[in-house]
Amino acid sequence: MSSITSRFLTASLRGLTVVGRCQLAGLLGLAVTVAGAGVVGALLLLPVGLGHRLLPPAAAALRRCADRARVRAAHWSGVRISPPGPLPRTAGARAVLADAGFWRDLAWAWLEPLVGGLLVGIPPSLVAYGVFGAFVQPFVWRLLDDGNWYAFVPVHSPVLMLAALVLGLVFTAGGLLIAPHVLRLHARWSRLLLTAPRTAELTRRIEQLTQTRTDALDSSAAELQRIERDLHDGAQARLVAVGMRLDSAMRLLHHDPPGARAALLEGRELSARALKDLRDLVRGIQPPVLTDRGLGDAVRSLALDSFLDVHVEARLSGRLPAAVESAAYFAVNELLANAAKHSGADRIDIVLTHDTVLAHDGDGAHDGDGAGDGDPRLRITVTDDGRGGADPARGSGLLGVRRRLATFDGNLALHSPQGGPTTVTLEIPCASFLPKTSSS
Repeated sequence: MSSITSRFLTASLRGLTVVGRCQLAGLLGLAVTVAGAGVVGALLLLPVGLGHRLLPPAAAALRRCADRARVRAAHWSGVRISPPGPLPRTAGARAVLADAGFWRDLAWAWLEPLVGGLLVGIPPSLVAYGVFGAFVQPFVWRLLDDGNWYAFVPVHSPVLMLAALVLGLVFTAGGLLIAPHVLRLHARWSRLLLTAPRTAELTRRIEQLTQTRTDALDSSAAELQRIERDLHDGAQARLVAVGMRLDSAMRLLHHDPPGARAALLEGRELSARALKDLRDLVRGIQPPVLTDRGLGDAVRSLALDSFLDVHVEARLSGRLPAAVESAAYFAVNELLANAAKHSGADRIDIVLTHDTVLAHDGDGAHDGDGAGDGDPRLRITVTDDGRGGADPARGSGLLGVRRRLATFDGNLALHSPQGGPTTVTLEIPCASFLPKTSSS
């Protein structure tokens, strides 16, 4: 019974939270109207010249409102809205008027209160009216005359008062139940108006692909230089020394056998070191455990090598593309190194999953309409109990991880408040196509 009550209270609180978000969205729609009115006023003043000064800041204020709406849609309902390119800052009103995203923002500002505002107003209205019927009518119906009606119920007797109470509870429950769906529908409505034009999206995509290709080429060139340097300074130098020791042993073989033996022993030691250098070099390129056993066991090997208390949970149904596994492996390796150096953590939890990711709202409801929804992807979550405060701008290695993932259209999300804990989530779109080989 207590568990049922607890679940009921949790569901009720969650429903009230979503209803509150609906109410807040309706109130913010009024603020959007003010911003839209400012833009229209600046447009009307263009013929007299004053609008040329007022339009850029008014358009920037409206864009900030639109950007916040995009963030709320993603956070509240899991509906991702592609933003347009930034408004021109140094140019004047002419450049603002030529921006397609500006006109989308303006259309949204005028339609949002009429359509979106009415839509998100339904759940709070039902809840408020239901609360009145369930918790106010039982106490005031005797004080009112025969004209007291609640919805379609004339409340002038105890029986009808109970009917109004039940009807009020139904209205309240209905408002709580439909609130998540209404909020998600409102987010989709916002996406219809605020999504960046197709041309802007294609332009941004081309720029992103160009940048990631440049980063990939730079990374490959740097990796080749590192391999060449390691071979030159490590294994190659030791192999040259082995050859010199063998030449010395051949010269000493007839007249100084003990010296020849010592040279051969030294040559054997140098060859062993050269072999170790080559193995270390191969591990830096593609660890054998990653090739043989897959990403799950490779990350477990990193956990065993770390001096921190690292727990790994791998829920991978099969092998992933080799390039994706390699990128994920070295990204996790970099995160473990960062945690050991900078976070002061004692324990790290790593969770690896590969599944189809759907956008979802705060209540766990899925939204399958978002862009990119339903794509299979690798998700890695690394959580440490350190001091927090991680910042990619301070050169903690997170920028390198982000660049590595960008090559695969992956992304990195960081949550690291002061005092911890720090959670880094890596996502790489990819399909599993090889049979599972790693151990459970």
